[in-house]
Amino acid sequence: MSMVMEKTADRSRFKGISAEEARIRRDLAACDRLIALYGWDDIVATHVSARLPDEDGKACFLINPFGLTFEEITASSLIKVAMDGEILQDTPYSVNRAGYVVHSAVLGARPDVGCVIHLHSVDGVAVSATERGLLPLNQAAMTIADHVAFHEYEGFATEDEERARIIADLGDKPLMFLRNHGTIAAGSNVGHAFAMCFQFERACTVQVKTLGMGLALHDADPKVIAKTSAMVSTLDRFASEMVWPAMLRKLDRISPGYAD
Repeated sequence: MSMVMEKTADRSRFKGISAEEARIRRDLAACDRLIALYGWDDIVATHVSARLPDEDGKACFLINPFGLTFEEITASSLIKVAMDGEILQDTPYSVNRAGYVVHSAVLGARPDVGCVIHLHSVDGVAVSATERGLLPLNQAAMTIADHVAFHEYEGFATEDEERARIIADLGDKPLMFLRNHGTIAAGSNVGHAFAMCFQFERACTVQVKTLGMGLALHDADPKVIAKTSAMVSTLDRFASEMVWPAMLRKLDRISPGYAD
């Protein structure tokens, strides 16, 4: 199976976009730039997607072009892909086959999900390779640890058949460890997915540092952990009203051009 998907010849449908698509393109490009800024990228290997409104009756989404680093991505360079794999615009770039498999699986099965982030961050991969996964050792972890699913490693995710197993393992959770591989964060929109991803990555990093000290661990009260876990439901509104606008302002200062 090829690692890339090329545009179907003479099948361009990219003849102008709606205001909604322009906004989603801006947000997804911003998310890609932030992933580079926070050091979560893996050269060109990871991928992020966002659902678009149906086009000509086709469900479709945007995904980062294969071959660009995340700090290079702009709104116009993102690639529009149908759920069935057809590339719906003229583009000089290709699509990562594994990206299509993972993102079409989650977006196709979860109508509540508008954005999916898949990373190979150092700390995320490290924790994904441990049997217990994320431990409730810090506030970020307590918020999300009960909302994390697991999917066993099956090699490079280039086979369509793996989609059904990804969907079954994710269930209705917003986060998942791909065992020995990396992480997935899903949200209702780009800002929400980024906020979930930030919590996930922060929790993994603090866990790696905590366990690396080799000191006795202190466990929080289980009742407090359960109360903290319930706060995950507030992240959507928190992301939309506070986190995402702040992240866009940050990028406008230090990484302009993402919306081009």
